Amino acid sequence: MSGSESTKLAELAKRRGFFFPSNGAYGGVAGFYTYGPEGAALKRHLEDAWRDRFTVREGNQEIEAPTIMPEAVFEASGHLEGFDDMLVECAECGESHRADHLVEDDTAVEDAESLSIPEVEELIREHELVCPSCGAALAGEPVEEFNLMFETTIGPGSGQTGYMRPETAQGIFVEFPLLAEYARNQLPFGVTQIGPAYRNEISPRKGVVRVREFTQAELELFVNPETDEPDLSRVADVELALYPIGNQREEGTEYLETTVGAAVEEGVIASEWVAYYLGIAQEWYERIGVDTDRFRFRQHLPGERAHYASDCWDAEAELGGDWIEIAGFAYRGDYDLAKHAEHSGEEFTVFEQYDEPLHAERATVDPDMSYLGPEFGGEAGEIAEALERLAERDRTAFEGETVSVDVEGEPYEIPTEKTGFSVEEVTEAGEHVTPHVVEPSFGVGRTLYTLLVHAYREDEVDDEPRTYLALDPEMAPTTVGVFPLMDRDGLGERARELLAALREAGFEATYDDSGNIGRRYRRQDEVGTPFCVTVDYESLESETVTVRERDSTEQVRVPIDELVAVLGGLRDGDRSFEAIAEEYEHQELSAGTENAAE
Repeated sequence: MSGSESTKLAELAKRRGFFFPSNGAYGGVAGFYTYGPEGAALKRHLEDAWRDRFTVREGNQEIEAPTIMPEAVFEASGHLEGFDDMLVECAECGESHRADHLVEDDTAVEDAESLSIPEVEELIREHELVCPSCGAALAGEPVEEFNLMFETTIGPGSGQTGYMRPETAQGIFVEFPLLAEYARNQLPFGVTQIGPAYRNEISPRKGVVRVREFTQAELELFVNPETDEPDLSRVADVELALYPIGNQREEGTEYLETTVGAAVEEGVIASEWVAYYLGIAQEWYERIGVDTDRFRFRQHLPGERAHYASDCWDAEAELGGDWIEIAGFAYRGDYDLAKHAEHSGEEFTVFEQYDEPLHAERATVDPDMSYLGPEFGGEAGEIAEALERLAERDRTAFEGETVSVDVEGEPYEIPTEKTGFSVEEVTEAGEHVTPHVVEPSFGVGRTLYTLLVHAYREDEVDDEPRTYLALDPEMAPTTVGVFPLMDRDGLGERARELLAALREAGFEATYDDSGNIGRRYRRQDEVGTPFCVTVDYESLESETVTVRERDSTEQVRVPIDELVAVLGGLRDGDRSFEAIAEEYEHQELSAGTENAAE
């Protein structure tokens, strides 16, 4: 899609009610968008399709957590200190800009986000970048870290500091102890959530691509890293377009066209779990209508990968000449649960029973605190903990008359008899496991925009230009438009009866009797309605209607008593329009038919 087509799509999105900037009556606020009737329906269908694939079919649980959480949650997660973007402020006009985006927009450098602040400052100087707002030079202006979270107060007065969540994941992690109980403490298990997240973006841009409030669909899968493996056979033959680190670093290198199975076998994708979900996601994106010729999975470069992630890939779509991240797939290890356990004092583990009890020897200590206390004062507790760790690590250290331990670099000698050291026979029924986390995270708004961009078409019908959205019937905001050829002689009444019957059968249907039939078709084409049903004079005689298919504009006459079954098969992908046309009477359109006046 060219820049002009992007402008046309933005205009169409506003005019037809897909999305538009919010609060226009008060001048608007950058980074906030309202989804109109068509956009809200498309978004709902997209979320339902994601829920069907990643919650229902994968056998996962779904929760809905609050969007505001106390400060302690984000202190534990690391967001308070590490959730930053690079900001540069213009000294002339005072406007703030995201520094790495300026570099990417005005130089040949890609992924400037992975660079350090000094490197970005140097690029601004080297390329003599200027303020997009006023044109003043930015060279020499400091680039600073800016935390993206929205802060708020919970309760009256000074209250308790809270933050609007920057991701839905923390609502899952913080409730892990209860969620594990609901899963009967059996790994692996997954928890999904679809809901809003908030990031105080420095410079929102590109419509709904980078906004301050957005919807995420996330899955957190909890696994035992020692025993749990995905069933790769389910996706081994799924074909992927990969853009691994090596290809990104070699100029002119294209994508790696391979399969999930081959990518794992050759070590291109390090985590089998990540590879599994790339395969699942590839099939899902194809199902909802993403153009796979403009789609790839890109591996994170080391500088942009989160510190807790051992491997991370982004699903990216080509939109208007740019590659935009629309989902991320990360192996997060035990970072999140370990951090919340450390900060909260709660148990974030699962007890896994062994198939058979294990009999083993265990070295333990029971320090004599009546000796350690008077002898070592305030250091006694830390010495006791050091003795416990030493017994677990090296029982031979207790074979002499004294034991030596270090506490913050200071050595201490303790008589062995005062340590209470012993070796006991124990029977272990199982062990406490801190699960690792595999996270597929999807941006709903970005995926919605991708569907619109990839579905946008322009052609001619009856020598007149036409714009339409070739949306998959499962995704389309409206499944069927119902029209009377004219609103007289009982045609309108019969069409409204059909409309009610289709809605009763579960179809999202709309009625239109305004203007000539061609114009009504064009209105539905523009919002992606895949099928239109027209009631004409023959309908009153033969109890049949014409069903028109959006992309080809071809029509077929179908008995009214079979209409629900026919449309259901078309919507669900069980039957093609070509098959319907072969079964029923095909209607050849004469020139000007779609634009005939009433």
